[in-house]
Amino acid sequence: MNIRNQWPVLPIVAGLASGLLTGCGTETGDSAGEGSNVVVGMSDDVLATDPASGYDPGSWLLFNNVFQSLLSFPKGATEPQPEAAESCAFTDTQSSVYRCTLKDGLKFSNGDELTSEDVKFSFDRMLKINDPDGPAIMFPTLDEVETPDESTVVFHLNTSDATFPSKIASGAGSIVNHNEYDADKLRTDRQAVGSGPYKLDSFDDDQAVFSVNENYKGTAKVNNSGVTLKFFDGDQTALKQAIQNKEIDVAYRGLTASDIADTEKADNGSGVEVVEGSSAEVQHLVFNMDDPVAGKLGVRKAIAHLLDREALIRDVYQGTATPLYSIIPAGIAGHNTAFFDTYGARPSKSKAEAALRADGINGKVKLTLWSTPSRYGPATDQELNAIAGQLNASGLFDADVKSVPFGQYEKDIAAGKYGVYVKGWVPDYPDADNFTAPFFGKGNVLNNNYDNSTITGSLIPRTAALTNRAATDKEFGELQDIVADELPVLPVWQAKQYAVVRDGVYGLEYCLDASTVFRFWELSKDA
Repeated sequence: MNIRNQWPVLPIVAGLASGLLTGCGTETGDSAGEGSNVVVGMSDDVLATDPASGYDPGSWLLFNNVFQSLLSFPKGATEPQPEAAESCAFTDTQSSVYRCTLKDGLKFSNGDELTSEDVKFSFDRMLKINDPDGPAIMFPTLDEVETPDESTVVFHLNTSDATFPSKIASGAGSIVNHNEYDADKLRTDRQAVGSGPYKLDSFDDDQAVFSVNENYKGTAKVNNSGVTLKFFDGDQTALKQAIQNKEIDVAYRGLTASDIADTEKADNGSGVEVVEGSSAEVQHLVFNMDDPVAGKLGVRKAIAHLLDREALIRDVYQGTATPLYSIIPAGIAGHNTAFFDTYGARPSKSKAEAALRADGINGKVKLTLWSTPSRYGPATDQELNAIAGQLNASGLFDADVKSVPFGQYEKDIAAGKYGVYVKGWVPDYPDADNFTAPFFGKGNVLNNNYDNSTITGSLIPRTAALTNRAATDKEFGELQDIVADELPVLPVWQAKQYAVVRDGVYGLEYCLDASTVFRFWELSKDA
């Protein structure tokens, strides 16, 4: 998810074998809702309340708490398990027919029964609307949804896709009530009707209020009486003050690295503490392969030899990220260290100079690094300026930085105007496929004119067909090695995930993991 796709990861549990999901994790959660209301603040906006549109972190936070999917990611795990479904499995050896049986007695928050008709309606609707800001882009393999009876859903895929269970376990798999949503247009009244642990009571520019859904039947056990989500519209200072002034119980997404560092250094009497979780958010420098400067392999290699990730983490991010040496982050099955192995961990002017000279480049390389001021985190401009400084300090580059608003940034990238630019990525689902196919498959989202026939014609199709995800390591390793050699992107960092919580609030550690699911129901608060 292209921040959306923004923000150390728990180890992947290998395997999505065809019979894996039967009968697992189907206990019914207690949705009675005990304890106090918890107030959460974040600087992100919630851009949509309709799952056919939202494809950003704030919207998916809402979806994951208000709507059910057939499968979900349990806390601390990256392998999907049944949620609205009693069981799901591939029924063929090609991983192209996926069958789910629903739990008995499922209901939406308004009391309507949830049946296979609603599941089919939800997917058909999402694909028909095909909103440019929605998750339909995740389902190019979905050909048809059948409903043999009220409790059975069969997904027919047009090609092998072993990651399909993970896709439908994400916010993109949210099930909507066919009586409450139009089949061919988005809902615009800021209301939502789902079957998840919470109901959306109200939504405005300042906050969203959630109460416990008494009709919920699933795996979540609700530990509070409701959640109020306050929006700070990108104002990190106001978010920090709100947690300090006891106006909110949890500050999530949007605190700067300095805020996190300051809070960690504060004395124990401050009444707040930092909770660190795992994250699979990554950030890359992207190279336009058709650019007259960045399109030269010698230039890209020189940048790779000069990049000092450790200095960036220390000086810009104050230890709130870790250096990234591959396109697949650490903790995700299939990860290797291709860029570390090829270019080393420390900058080398001599190797950078040798790369330039081997490509016939003798003078200083004039280069602009393009940034956007807020989309990929508040320190992005500072980071790009630091990278330019590293390149210039070598005496081999004359680099500067330009930053433009995100709307213009995306248009210019699509038009091929930038040679080097930054992209962040938060995974839609925690599988190596989501860090490779969108970037290096056909029609890649980076718009950098990179194509490798071995990757698109062999490696990605082969990995997509393997339901045993542990068996994909060889192919993903080869893919990462090719990318390190050809350098269409340069991995920079992998995030850590942080939130700040007031004393007397518990469960936040279960909301911060590689699945990117922020589980309201895990939060509890002293009366």
